[in-house]
Amino acid sequence: MRLKNFGIALLGCGLFVLAACSTPTSEFGVYRQSDGTIGVHAPKDAKESEAQTVALAECKKDGKRVVSILEQRKTVNSNFPTTYLYSCR
Repeated sequence: MRLKNFGIALLGCGLFVLAACSTPTSEFGVYRQSDGTIGVHAPKDAKESEAQTVALAECKKDGKRVVSILEQRKTVNSNFPTTYLYSCR
């Protein structure tokens, strides 16, 4: 029984560390284009999977549950060096 509790505590700590290491969603710039495409300006240290999560949250506002990446662009903005474009389905 003690080993089970230790395993649960260890799992909880691991999830906390992963959450603490990800980029906060407030640091992403999200916009919609007239064709329904979602654009995400990602900060320097962000991963594509984090930008996809932000885009998915925006798509869910319209009741859509799937995003797929259309394009990844490099920008000249040093704070947001990459922009991702997503399609909602």
